Amino acid sequence: MQYMKASLLARTKEIRDDGAIVEVVIWELPEPLPPSTHSFKYRLFYGTTREERVRYDNERGKGDHRHIGTKEEPYVFSSIDRLLDDFERDIQEWSAL
Repeated sequence: MQYMKASLLARTKEIRDDGAIVEVVIWELPEPLPPSTHSFKYRLFYGTTREERVRYDNERGKGDHRHIGTKEEPYVFSSIDRLLDDFERDIQEWSAL
């Protein structure tokens, strides 16, 4: 099996006062992970150990997508900055419920 050499761009994990976890992991790959057309692999998570509230990720064969509660939908990736902004917006919307 051939593995791609990747560069870690970001890895953060915060546990908020209410126990919620915010975790961001972003890698830059030497080539896109199909069917994505960009060269990033990412996982952004907001939730608890018992409840996934918001998650953005991409994986081989599935591509870019996000989870809001139990709902999964495609995500149109345009840039890392936009991805982080969209993730933060979804966290704020979830927290406002």
